[in-house]
Amino acid sequence: MRHETIKTGKLITFEGGEGAGKSTQVSILANRLTQSGHQVIATREPGGSPVAEEIREVLLSGKAKPFGAFAEALLFSVARQDHVDAVINDALAKGSWVISDRFLDSTRAYQGASGGVRQPVISALERLTLKGLTPDLTIILDLPVEEGLRRAAKRPGNGPDRFESENLAQHERVRKAFLDIAEEEPNRCVVIDASKPEALVAEDVWEAVAARLRP
Repeated sequence: MRHETIKTGKLITFEGGEGAGKSTQVSILANRLTQSGHQVIATREPGGSPVAEEIREVLLSGKAKPFGAFAEALLFSVARQDHVDAVINDALAKGSWVISDRFLDSTRAYQGASGGVRQPVISALERLTLKGLTPDLTIILDLPVEEGLRRAAKRPGNGPDRFESENLAQHERVRKAFLDIAEEEPNRCVVIDASKPEALVAEDVWEAVAARLRP
């Protein structure tokens, strides 16, 4: 078992509903931080390590869906623990800035608020997998559900994944859950209007990072 790592780098996570532009903004921010002289690792969840990428395939394909939200929460947690142990902790210990496309709040929103897994269970999984690690800053990209799904439908691929294919009411619950998290943890979370043009969203993201973390 890995022990908690002393953190000298920064962990930034991006959260939000489907089609909010998280991957794009992770890439833009990573490039900007690199140009500012920082060592940067851009990663994602589920995934980010070989084991976690295998679990990603199981989750996004819908193979785990018949077993329910609790089983999915367990799989996300196993993937997250490997991601943290194999990639994130070491990078932070070396002073790198780690930027993750989704992290713990996605489990809270999707399997918790939308899937019905009780908060004490989610919190227990976090304690077991993260061992005290929390993001230094969480950017929540917010936009209306219909617009997000419209954007997601335009992405190349083989159609909607397990979570994109959920009904509108569940996507609305996920959106509300992210906004509730931001309200409950204002010192960690910043909500950014993702309905703006990509370049303007990127500037809002940079302003939030500059104000909170002074890169």
